[in-house]
Amino acid sequence: MSIEIQVPQLPESVSDATITRWTKKAGEAVARDEVLLELETDKVVLEVPSPSDGVLGEIKFNEGDTVTNGDVLGFVQEGAAPAAAPAASEAADSTAETLEVKVPSLPESVADATITGWHKKVGDTVRRDENLLDLETDKVVLEVPAPADGVLTDIQQGEGAVVTNGMTLGLMTAGAAEPAAPAATPEPVAAATSNAAISPAVRRMLDENGLNAADIAGTGKDGRLLKSDVQAHIADRQKAAAAMPSQPAAPATPAPAAPPVAMPEIATPQGAGRSEQRVPMTRVRQRIAERLVDSQQTAAILTTFNEVDLTEVKRLREKYKDQFAKEYDARLGYMSFFVKAVVEGLRRYPIMNAAVDGDEIVYHSYFDIGVAVASDNGLVVPILRNADELNFGQIEQTISDYGERAQTGKIKMEELIGGTFSITNGGVFGSMMSTPIVNPPQSAILGMHAINERPIVRDGEVVTAPMMYLAVSYDHRIIDGKDSVQFLKTVKEALEDPARLLLQL
Repeated sequence: MSIEIQVPQLPESVSDATITRWTKKAGEAVARDEVLLELETDKVVLEVPSPSDGVLGEIKFNEGDTVTNGDVLGFVQEGAAPAAAPAASEAADSTAETLEVKVPSLPESVADATITGWHKKVGDTVRRDENLLDLETDKVVLEVPAPADGVLTDIQQGEGAVVTNGMTLGLMTAGAAEPAAPAATPEPVAAATSNAAISPAVRRMLDENGLNAADIAGTGKDGRLLKSDVQAHIADRQKAAAAMPSQPAAPATPAPAAPPVAMPEIATPQGAGRSEQRVPMTRVRQRIAERLVDSQQTAAILTTFNEVDLTEVKRLREKYKDQFAKEYDARLGYMSFFVKAVVEGLRRYPIMNAAVDGDEIVYHSYFDIGVAVASDNGLVVPILRNADELNFGQIEQTISDYGERAQTGKIKMEELIGGTFSITNGGVFGSMMSTPIVNPPQSAILGMHAINERPIVRDGEVVTAPMMYLAVSYDHRIIDGKDSVQFLKTVKEALEDPARLLLQL
């Protein structure tokens, strides 16, 4: 049966109230005591709860309407099935169902995610697999697609909310061709100047702040002025007033600064040039900071250095770059040579490919090489799985693909998990030498640097050669200096004589 939703008893000193918003729409399921709407008086904001479980039926007063004691605001159909179609949408597909938009399954190593933004608004039509919102984890940005064609009907978690596995982010109606027609919302017009059209709370706020209703655009029904309109107007005035002192009128032609008059202290420059801005870290940046600090505090990190003559690698690249590009549709870079050289070093010195787990050392029989890739959100390290089984073309293709997808946040979660050894290349930014930080739970990382022509002695003669400094940082808890030095020497020798990579010498 239908149960009336009535204006609750107002105190004697309060003659009426204004509906500021409905929290439910006609046809939506409601629970007993769930807030259906809010009423604003000149003293407080009242919440009007549902009198029963059921479905919200007809709404008789809309947002912005002024109501009095005992007015019937709408009806609840007690015990009715949820989402009963309103009269205005009887022509809609009767088979439409409500679907939940949920957080996709996150890996075990990721506890939660942050909503960075919704791409759709409530009432928007969506297509199956169309991206509805973005979730940022401490590794990547995930897209949440629409589960079906339909209309987005509710957003339960807004931008900035932290969500976990399986949490409901919003609701959509499947099969709907277009948004359920909401009550027509008129464009903001000049506020009514008649005191009868202004609620007591709004009238008092105008009087207290010396404002004229005609100067403020109303966004309520039929242009009615709401309390939120006045508050927004006051906030805008305060912002404008605060900005004026920091923007003094400048002369038409900037004059050079006058020499300082004898003063005991240097005056602090003022103006926009010395402004400060605080922005929150992204989830990726927070995770990077956390892992790097954890690595420094947990592992006994030590770094050893060497240098490599890349003459032969450079010669091979020049000789085969066109044929390689035609064959693999990828550029023959230096990274594939380094990956192959690292795999050869890890074969000879398995401890460099191991990890610490409590009081045990875990030796890996496979070679999953992480390649650090810079993105706008920070550094990510996607994995080359079974790098020993990949040829040069496959390595370059995969790294190129990772680089492109890192810029758009399209790298998949599973592509970032695992890894037994990492390579980072600061040389692309001009770094000459660095001490890279181990990426836990791995135990070692190779740092590449800029290639520069430098004089060296070769066969008793001074010649110039393309030289690079190499650095290997390692966890001294399980890796001895001897192993790290010999590993790096193996990498150096393989790069200086690439034929070794073919013969595994």
